[in-house]
Amino acid sequence: MATTELIIVTGMAGAGRSTVLRALEDVGCEAVDNLPPALLPIVVDAREGAEEPLAVGIDGRSRHFEPTALLTTLAALRRDPRLGVRLLFLDCDTDVLIRRFNETRRRHPLADRPVADAIAHERELMHPLRRAADVHLDTSRLGVHDLRRAVVDRFGGDRLDKLRIEVLSFSFKAGVPREADLVFDVRFLNNPHWEPALQPLTGLDPAVQEFIREDARFEGFRARLDALLELLVPAYREEGKSYLTIAFGCTGGKHRSVFVAELVAARLAERGFAPAIRHREQGLHRAPAAVGGEAVA
Repeated sequence: MATTELIIVTGMAGAGRSTVLRALEDVGCEAVDNLPPALLPIVVDAREGAEEPLAVGIDGRSRHFEPTALLTTLAALRRDPRLGVRLLFLDCDTDVLIRRFNETRRRHPLADRPVADAIAHERELMHPLRRAADVHLDTSRLGVHDLRRAVVDRFGGDRLDKLRIEVLSFSFKAGVPREADLVFDVRFLNNPHWEPALQPLTGLDPAVQEFIREDARFEGFRARLDALLELLVPAYREEGKSYLTIAFGCTGGKHRSVFVAELVAARLAERGFAPAIRHREQGLHRAPAAVGGEAVA
């Protein structure tokens, strides 16, 4: 029987619950925040047959929150053979929590008293959940990126450790794509637009590809670009980045950028990635394929 993973994220207010949920969502979980505990079994039943793990944020901000009742609900869910339930408790030093609330000017959920008193009261309230947790994570000395990496390391496994790559071609005249993480300008290459026979074609056509390859600067650029991406792409994955958009721009987004994007996508595929390709100005969005029988060397 297939098992669906259920991750309950709880802990001290200000300890990073929102960051943890975003990290889990980015790497493949369906995330729900501030769910009233009584609705948890209903949400689980509604997702019967879903393959994606479910991450649920529940703490003192959730309506009708009561730790003992939540533990009773989790005990019942653990008896369901279809579910693999884990409880993650986020903890943090009191002085760090006080500083975070002061810096962000956010109200503590138990804001009817001074922040230090509210934290002490919450710590007592959350003690049963802390004691019952499967995973404890102290975020006192973790920045946002460190916390995200810790979550992926503990909960990701091979299934969640994925970097989704899109290789994009575009026209500078239409604007640099906002979603791009890396932008390369290939307007220095010879422009097929000025060749009457090539002007109506695109970078997907062999004649255009051959024309660009004949540029004396092309091979040097291609080799350096390949070496740079060989360094950067694995580093982004190790950093815990979930999405990477590599964009190549030329004047019209039709010839040079299209060809180079195709070459890079093919090379990334050779290295075990599965990049999507989008040629923005051509209205094409498809899986990668080798171009001209050759990928970036």
